[in-house]
Order: sequence, then C-alpha cells, then structure tokens
Amino acid sequence: MKQKKSSQSIRWIIEVFLFIVAIVIFFGGLNHFWMRPVNSDLSKGNSQSRLTQKKFNYVAIGDSLTEGVGDRTAQGGFVPLLAHNIDDSYDVQVKSQNFGVSGNTSTQIYKRVTTDNKIQEAIKKADLITITVGGNDVMKVIRTQLANLSEKSFQAPAKAYQKQITDLFDYIRQYNPNVKVYVVGIYNPFYLNFPDIKQMQDVIDNWNNATKATVDKQKKMYFVPINDLLYQGLDGNEGVTEKTETSHTITNNALFEEDHFHPNNIGYQVMSDAITKAYKEHVNEK
Repeated sequence: MKQKKSSQSIRWIIEVFLFIVAIVIFFGGLNHFWMRPVNSDLSKGNSQSRLTQKKFNYVAIGDSLTEGVGDRTAQGGFVPLLAHNIDDSYDVQVKSQNFGVSGNTSTQIYKRVTTDNKIQEAIKKADLITITVGGNDVMKVIRTQLANLSEKSFQAPAKAYQKQITDLFDYIRQYNPNVKVYVVGIYNPFYLNFPDIKQMQDVIDNWNNATKATVDKQKKMYFVPINDLLYQGLDGNEGVTEKTETSHTITNNALFEEDHFHPNNIGYQVMSDAITKAYKEHVNEK
C-alpha cells in the first residue's frame, strides 16, 4: 500500500514538473503583452446626458487575470466588461483603472499598493474595487517545493497568504473605509494539461475556502468564486475530451487556447457576469 502511494506521489510530481516547464516556456514569451495600468472611460451615448450622470470610479487590482492575459482584444479582460455592465445597469459614468500585473503574487500586489501613489489615489476615490490574487502564490509553492510536493506543501504557504491578503485589505481600508471590494477566487486549469492530477482540485478548493473565510471577516468585502464556472466551460461539460490511441486531450472553450491556463474572451465574460451578479446582490447594502 505504501509502495502504491509512493508511486502515485512520484507520478504526480513528474506530471506537475512537466506542467511547470510548459508554463515557464509560455510565460517566457509574454514580454510582448502590455503590462502597464490602463485607464478607460467606458461612457457612451449622448455627451450632454453624460454630463448629468454620476461619476463612478472602478479600480481593478491584481495579477494576470486583472491585466487580461488571454484577452485577444487587449482591453483588460473582465475589467471593461464589468465596467460596461455597471454603466448600463445603473446609469452611471464609469471610469475604470486597471492595475493588473501578470505574475504578481499577493506579496508583490501588496508592495505595489503600499508604494504606488497612483494606486493609493485611485483607491481613495473608488466606488468599487476588484482584486484577483492567489494563483501565482499557488504556482510559487509548486515551483519551490516540486521535489517533495504534496497537499501538505500548501498548508503553511496558505496561512502566510491569508495573513498577506488581510494586510492588503486593512491597507485598502485606511484609504477608503466604505468602498465595496470583490475578491475573485482562483481556479484549477491543471486538469487540461494533466487530467490525472486530482489532488490539485482539493488544493484549489481548500485555498478558496480559506480565502473566503478571510474575506468574510471584513466589512463590505465579498468573495466571488469562479473555479466551477471556468472549470465547466461555456456549455458546462468540463471541457471537450478527445482521445486517440496515443493521446488524451481536454479542451475548454472558456480558457485561452495558447496556454490552456488563462481565461479567453469567453472566460473573462463568465468572470464579469459572476462579479456583476455579486455586485447586484450587495449594491444596496450600507
């Protein structure tokens, strides 16, 4: 029995290692992606009527999901979609600021927020904040503990991560005590490349559950789960499986086909809809 578990563990480590190699190769080619904060005024329609509308400041903070890696329009992934939804639903003039940087861990995001005056000024004026964080923290555990990787490998980093995001939330509250903040959960794209790595789903679930518990302790902060939504794909069947004599391929129409890791335009629409739904549920809360 121990020998079987050891064999399974070794196989899991090898598969994850191969996946990391693929991800490193991919991210090595991402230098051509734009990586600077984007300001966009999504107001449309009659200019005279827009002058009478309430100004609404939306600030997006986070990693590659906020930056919009995988969005072929290069407009910022879910950020402009969410801004447009709010613009249409509440008759406000939305200005969005995108402070997403691909590859950022929670520590790096915290450092940017606490040292960048532009982000701090944006937070002060924000009517809505979204945060995507955590995916790169999970990837860091995989990269640094690959030789002895197990579910237990994520326990201590997860606790450190919860402390880091609590510090991030507290810092945001120093600048804006009342703004509603929506923290987007992480998701599991690993099954697309390595469908046999079942343990990763437990890792992602545990990570999200701990993050939700941390967010729930805050006032006017809300956790938005996206794992199941992206995992299922657009049609809800967990991707399309293709098998041949020599290969087993799973595709997902909500993920970027060039890396099977980030959302594509459909995936970002799914994320935007999920955040919009959460926002509408809490919009009238004082």
